[in-house]
Amino acid sequence: MCDDKDKPTTSKEKNKNNEESNQETEYTKDCLEEEDSTMEAMRKFFAQNLNLNTAQDEDDCTGKKLIDDLTFEGLCEHWKTKGFKNIITMVGAGISTSAGIPDFRSPGSGLYDNLQKYNLPHPSAIFESHYFEQNPKPFFALAKELYPGSFNPTPSHYFVRLLHEKGLLLRHYTQNIDTLERVAGVPDEKLVEAHGTFYTNHCMGCDMQYSMEWMKDQIFSDKLPTCTNCKSVVKPDIVFFGENLPDKFYTLPGKDFNKCDLLIIMGTSLEVQPFASLVDRAGRRCLRLLINRTKVGGNDHGGLGYWFFGGPGLMFDSPNNTRDIAYVGDCDDGVWALVGALGWTDELSHLIKTENERLAKENAVQRQRKEKDKQSS
Repeated sequence: MCDDKDKPTTSKEKNKNNEESNQETEYTKDCLEEEDSTMEAMRKFFAQNLNLNTAQDEDDCTGKKLIDDLTFEGLCEHWKTKGFKNIITMVGAGISTSAGIPDFRSPGSGLYDNLQKYNLPHPSAIFESHYFEQNPKPFFALAKELYPGSFNPTPSHYFVRLLHEKGLLLRHYTQNIDTLERVAGVPDEKLVEAHGTFYTNHCMGCDMQYSMEWMKDQIFSDKLPTCTNCKSVVKPDIVFFGENLPDKFYTLPGKDFNKCDLLIIMGTSLEVQPFASLVDRAGRRCLRLLINRTKVGGNDHGGLGYWFFGGPGLMFDSPNNTRDIAYVGDCDDGVWALVGALGWTDELSHLIKTENERLAKENAVQRQRKEKDKQSS
């Protein structure tokens, strides 16, 4: 005798087994399709409610390269022959390092690696709202080291100013809080300071506004800035973890990125959301140039960044790349290479020279005023 498992299978039983197998396959397929549909619905929900939809073109999925040569040299040649009309610049701390301001994440020299002296529970606590409310002194000690006015803009900042003067700059999106874009002469209406700025300040109690000059005097006098009205702490309008980004960040990208034909990304790790998601706001007809020490911004493996912010990120080394170009190196070096190829070297050099001379004179006048004030008091 044989066991049931060894019995010959009749054609009727085979058909039954095949039917059950097909039903199971169809059920699994339906479940997967339902899961995909649910995830897509979730992605759309978060994108729409955060106002972070990716820019779309009606026929933008052709898979064809925007330019034949997706290299830095190819981009420069295209710029010289065809030109661009609406350029968005998108930057992080890397454009300010040559001014002497440390970035956040570079091993050894980055800001987060050098905060031990403040006895923080963890490095990022210095930019957390809850920790600031309990202990604001470490933040203001750090602010004294990094405060705007102690540094001059870099060639990368002046390159953005030059784009503005040439009528090419649609908008400048920055993660930086050092206000060096403003010092370089980029006008307020062109700026989206995504993580806030030291340029304005407000009381955490009564919301009374204070100027940058007032805040600087308080910080450099080693005083805890307190409101003259209610005695609460006065905080610079920079965005701490747990706070909302400025309104401009949510209202302008929907207008800007649909017009953009060249997105220049400089000096950012593209690790912090939602700022990093901006790279996917640009429509498919927009070329994207990264100038950075390393290639960053890819999101090929999906995850929350893909589902919530709607795109695969930068695709430099992907066979599906149609528009992404990387210059690997320091931001200033990339800028000089770019203006050199475009024939703008003399213009940028003249702008830097005249602006640095202006800043030197202004700083000298301010020092004289402070000396007079000390003598009179």
